[in-house]
Amino acid sequence: MGCDVMNNNSQLETIEMNLLFDAIYRKYHYDFRNYSQASLKRRTKRFVKNEGLNSIAEAIPKVLYDSASMIRLLNEISVTVTSLFRDTEFWQTIRHTIVPTLQTYPSCRIWCAGCATGEEAYSMAIMLYECGLWERTRIYATDINPVAIEQCNAARIPLTDIEEYNKNYHCAGGNAALSDYVTIDGEYAALKPFLRDKIVFSQHNLVTDESFNEFHIILCRNVLIYFNNELKDRVHNLLHNSLCPFGFLALGKKESLTSTTHEKSYTCFSNTHKIYKKTITSNQTPQGFDEILLRR
Repeated sequence: MGCDVMNNNSQLETIEMNLLFDAIYRKYHYDFRNYSQASLKRRTKRFVKNEGLNSIAEAIPKVLYDSASMIRLLNEISVTVTSLFRDTEFWQTIRHTIVPTLQTYPSCRIWCAGCATGEEAYSMAIMLYECGLWERTRIYATDINPVAIEQCNAARIPLTDIEEYNKNYHCAGGNAALSDYVTIDGEYAALKPFLRDKIVFSQHNLVTDESFNEFHIILCRNVLIYFNNELKDRVHNLLHNSLCPFGFLALGKKESLTSTTHEKSYTCFSNTHKIYKKTITSNQTPQGFDEILLRR
């Protein structure tokens, strides 16, 4: 009897989840229907508890008629764990093995997809400035969460994190001082304007939005682990269509291109850091290929 009740409750929660996220898609056009169910259910139940609701079903009218409640749910679902120069060996690899290629390009476009609160974009900005690429670089950093984008545009780092970030910066190959790139503003360190001017922060939904440019590097790290296989393929198609021929795609450590529809469209550049290089076949006539020839 006990097991039957638990199974029934689980089935009811699944029905409620489906109704909730179908309603959200219809009202707000955020599509979470193919997210990994275990993670999504855990985060949704935490939202339900924090809102003082008794069930996931009660969250449906709550988010439909209260946009502020929808933003709180979005903040709960969105993953915003990040830091400046996170995974320092990854940044060493970018600096020493990919930047020399970028230095041969007349211009460079980079997309940080799923940028959370912006630290990854700030890290890229500092590194490219030190490597002499800043004047010909544009970084596009996007996230589904509008609150996170507001934080990105503020370009402020809590002072409590500065010591850790300074250590990360030097371990990642930084050759100056992190203090050269920030100014103290109360309890925060603000990124200096000359760096912020080259970064475009914008809301973008990897699930429902289209490609908006062609990039030499795309960083989409620790995002796809929250998607099911169908959604992963959809996003990989978007990333592939957004990447220049011979461009670089960086995924998270637990992510890979194995068994995806575009697996054969890349060569593995660094298996340790899950960096892949886009290749082309003889029957492809990719846009922007003349730009690649300019550097030869």
